[in-house]
Amino acid sequence: MICHGPWTLIEADAVRGVRITSWPSLATDLRNAGADWVDAEVVVHQGIVSSRKPDDLPAFNRKMIETFALGRQAGTRPRKKAVA
Repeated sequence: MICHGPWTLIEADAVRGVRITSWPSLATDLRNAGADWVDAEVVVHQGIVSSRKPDDLPAFNRKMIETFALGRQAGTRPRKKAVA
């Protein structure tokens, strides 16, 4: 996800404990939802690839392709939401 995309994961309660980046104005929302927000060009955590803004697209695209390819090779599956 990139820019304001993490709002979707906030609504799905899927960012708790996830290290993530986004457009800076989402930092508080992400922290309040339990994420570890960082200001970085691209972040990968638990198979989630995130970037801040359109200027980060080249790095985002490289990392996304690399991460997805590694996931397929490793036979990883999407993570399941923990049940409380």
